[in-house]
Formats: sequence, structure tokens, C-alpha cells
Amino acid sequence: MSPISGQADISAFFHPSSLILHPSSFILHPSSFIPHPSSLILHLSSFRPHPFSFPSCYNNFMNTLDLRPSPIAGTWYEGMTKPLAARVDEYLAQAQLPELNGEIIGVIAPHAGHKYSGPVAAHAFAALRGLNPDLVAILAPFHSFAPYPLITTSHQAYATPLGNIEVDKGIMAELQKNLDIPITPIPNDKEHSLEIELPFLQRALKNGFKLLPIMVRAPEESVAKKLGLALARTLKKKNAIIVASTDLSHFYDQQTAHIFDHEMLRCFESFNPFSIFEAEQTGKGFACGHAAVAATLWASQKLGADKVQILNYATSGDITKDHSSVIGYGAAAILKTI
Repeated sequence: MSPISGQADISAFFHPSSLILHPSSFILHPSSFIPHPSSLILHLSSFRPHPFSFPSCYNNFMNTLDLRPSPIAGTWYEGMTKPLAARVDEYLAQAQLPELNGEIIGVIAPHAGHKYSGPVAAHAFAALRGLNPDLVAILAPFHSFAPYPLITTSHQAYATPLGNIEVDKGIMAELQKNLDIPITPIPNDKEHSLEIELPFLQRALKNGFKLLPIMVRAPEESVAKKLGLALARTLKKKNAIIVASTDLSHFYDQQTAHIFDHEMLRCFESFNPFSIFEAEQTGKGFACGHAAVAATLWASQKLGADKVQILNYATSGDITKDHSSVIGYGAAAILKTI
């Protein structure tokens, strides 16, 4: 995946299974396996740790939780604890928010590499500072092929360099009871659009929270609406926040991107989920996570929200200075003002 756009390319990471060697590779000729007895005496100094090791936070609860290892730490965002915390804190400190009148039900944030969309994403997560949710539901697109409309992780927790975030399996089961579309758990997914938001949540929310991760593969309006309504029933009377993950238009020049992106942001701001699908289908605006955003808006409406406020907008060209082919990024807050 490209950290700018999230488009697929050859990954720099290999699944651990690719390192498994067939037993036949260890077969030696008998004559080669006659060691001198003295060669079996190993000095303790020969046992040194491997030069690469994960940050200590990767080992939190290692004995009790099945962790989804990060496939993008160190490429899409900083791979070590202190640099990552410092970078995210810097983005959050630089975010200048307008006045927000109302209770925050959720936010919308982009999902490119932190270098590109981090300054915009920080506006969404800066709006969450001071809140103490017990649960964060993240709705994100699934950019790879999968024969499932809705996907979640089969692991018990997500691992980032800032620590582990436990998945609330009980609430996931409750959501599934409220929904007649299966949410399929899969292991070792490579999806970046959900994980990329986690370091921001870990720095913006100081108290511990659990995660409800949902990746939307089906772009259909009916799937998004059913998911949103089921999510609202599940989260009612719970101390929860919803995060919708999406980028905007891809690979247009800066001027054209502005036209498409402001139309899609207008649809977000209208708080009319149907208009998001209409813009996507008519080519007036684009968002790779449009179904995730629409589901989030349907859920938020049922939870009492009545306003979407745009917080920030930029493109990858504002970072790279190449305006010939850009990706759009927007951040918004979903508010209950009544």
C-alpha cells in the first residue's frame, strides 16, 4: 500500500509464515554430522539478543492476548514508541479547532501515512481530547479483495508501538446480534485505514479504552444503513465514540480535487447519508470510505447527533508540493447540539 493514497503495492513486510522452512531443508548427509565433542561446548557469551527487537510495549499482555501485529509501523508512521508519541503530539498541538458547540458523538478522519494526512487527521482527534470513552468504534474501508461485506479482526487486540488496544469481543457479539449481515473475523489483515487512526486515539485519549473495529468491504447503501442502525442500537447508553476513516478524491490535479472534495465534504456536512452515495455514483465527489462515513452518520443520527462540522481540509500536494496528482484529506466532528 502507498502511504499517500492507500493503493496496493508490494508490501515491505512478510507474513511470519513466509519464514517457515520445509523440514527437508534441514537434511544433512550423515558424514557432515560428526562433530568433535569440544565443538558442542558453547560459551555463554555466544548467546546475544538479535539486533532487532520490538519496543517493549509490543510485549504488553503478550502472554494473555492474541495480538494483530502492525504491518505498517515504521513505514506509514513512526515505528518506535518515543518518536511516534512525539510526532502525534506535535500534530495534535498544531491543530487549531473552531468552536465546537455540542457533545461529540464521533469524528471523520483521513487515513494516509501520517506524513501526508497526519496534520488534517489531528484536527479530528484533537476534538476528542478531554473525553474518556470506554469504547471507540472505528468504521473503515477495506481496500483489498475479500468475499465478505463486513470484516473485523480475529485477534484479541491491535498492537502499535504505543501499546496494545483490546478488541471488545462482547460488544462485537452484541453488534452481530443486532445485524443480519455477517461481520467476518479474519487474521493478519493488512488494512491500513483502521490501524492508522490508533496512535492518534492512544495519544488524544489518556485513559484506557477498548476497540470495536469494523472494515466495510461492500459499497452498497443498504449494507451501510443496516450497519449504522445496528451500531446505534448497540452503542445506546454506552460511553462510546465513533470514528469514520476515509480519504477523499484520488489522483486528480489540485484544482479538480478541490472541486470534488468540497462537494463530498458538503455531503458530509449536510448530514444526509444518501447524498454521499449520490455524489459517489454521479461522479460529483469521491471518498474511498464513503460507505463507512454513511454508516457512521446513520448511527450518529440515531444516537442524537444533529450536526457535522468540517474541521480541516488539505491535499497531499500541500505536503509534497506536487499539485499534478493529489489525494484529498478532510476532518470533521459529528455533534449533538440539541
